[in-house]
Amino acid sequence: MRILVLTVGTRGDVQPYVALAGGLKEAGHVVQICTCQVFEGFIRSHGIDYAPLNNDLRDFMESDEGRSAMETTTNLFQMVRAGIRLMPKLTDMMHRQVNEMWTAAEAFEPDLILFHKKAIGAEDFAERLGCRCALAFYLPLYVPTGESPAFGFPRLPLGRWYNRATYRLIEFISRRSGARFVGKWRRSQGMTAKRPAYFRHAGGSPVAALHAYSPSVIPRPCDWPDHATVTGYWFLDASTEFIPDPTLVKFLQQGPPPIYVGFGSIFGRDPRATAERVIEAVRLSGQRALLAAGWGGMDLNKFDLPETMLSIDAVPHDWLFPQVSAVVHHGGCGTTAAGLRAGRRTIICPFFGDQPFWGRVVQDLGVGPQPIPQRKLTPKRLANAISQTMEDREMEVRADQLGKPIRSESGVQNAVRFIDELSV
Repeated sequence: MRILVLTVGTRGDVQPYVALAGGLKEAGHVVQICTCQVFEGFIRSHGIDYAPLNNDLRDFMESDEGRSAMETTTNLFQMVRAGIRLMPKLTDMMHRQVNEMWTAAEAFEPDLILFHKKAIGAEDFAERLGCRCALAFYLPLYVPTGESPAFGFPRLPLGRWYNRATYRLIEFISRRSGARFVGKWRRSQGMTAKRPAYFRHAGGSPVAALHAYSPSVIPRPCDWPDHATVTGYWFLDASTEFIPDPTLVKFLQQGPPPIYVGFGSIFGRDPRATAERVIEAVRLSGQRALLAAGWGGMDLNKFDLPETMLSIDAVPHDWLFPQVSAVVHHGGCGTTAAGLRAGRRTIICPFFGDQPFWGRVVQDLGVGPQPIPQRKLTPKRLANAISQTMEDREMEVRADQLGKPIRSESGVQNAVRFIDELSV
């Protein structure tokens, strides 16, 4: 099959799809990824074809207004309010995104479109091209179940009707917001204003849904339809040719396993102040620590760190995390998955979006403490969380036990098999 992958966002919204694309390519499929241009080199370095999309969303996230929004939208309702407030600035951006993704889809002529839900218009492109599409995502957000509410909603003791109602509300929000941006494109293509039923192809068949997380972390609901699956995580492991910095190797060897602290590609309003809080928290905890600047989460330049701390650049998590004692991070799905696979205790300090959700999941699994939102992050709070986590040996055992089934899963291969069945 010719398979087009549409995704947009941070590196965490791209890297899993590169792993999946690699698996699909090995299985004989022709694959192309369309996403922000900032990731073109990363995608092509893994031998995957690339189609361009503007960097508007990335640029917005790095703006002062974007950083502020990320630190103040910690639940679904705050996200909706922020979206309404920012709509005048986002409208033109989203229209450009729809048009550029359509350009990629029209040129590639796919048999199947795999899409991240932020890739608005994917279902409409499939309708126009006469091909199929499938959701490829890492949150239980769009396929209804009576067992639990949709991501972003509180767990209330109201039974299955409440849980299913939360997905109906997600459907309403998704349809309304998507129609706002894709309607103009549909008119330009001579298509009717009426879109296919929610998660249905134009012919009425269901849109399949692949969920890229481990069933050991979030089990597949028993009442899901057959066209919805939980595959396991889509890990993109480091090349066997990776050579670590000798300074890092020496630091790891000269004392007990350190903790890892890093906030990935998330940009808070003041990365310098975040770094100051983290350094003081680690000092108060008495732990050795690796501090990762990532792609802007912390500004570690010009700090005179003590011998118990080391600033590092980006290091593959699959190589590093098995060598640390615990991980402290923002709660992105990919970083959370890497920490859990390594069997490490996890402290999550979320900014926005799905990060508070993963923080709650980690806490519920008993492999990490209560999350600390970034807006409430203080040296004392973080130091207490680190100390309590490191003293909790039962938590250490639970984390180690959880890592074993995750390491034995083949998420990419499971996804490829499921996708292959779509062509039958």
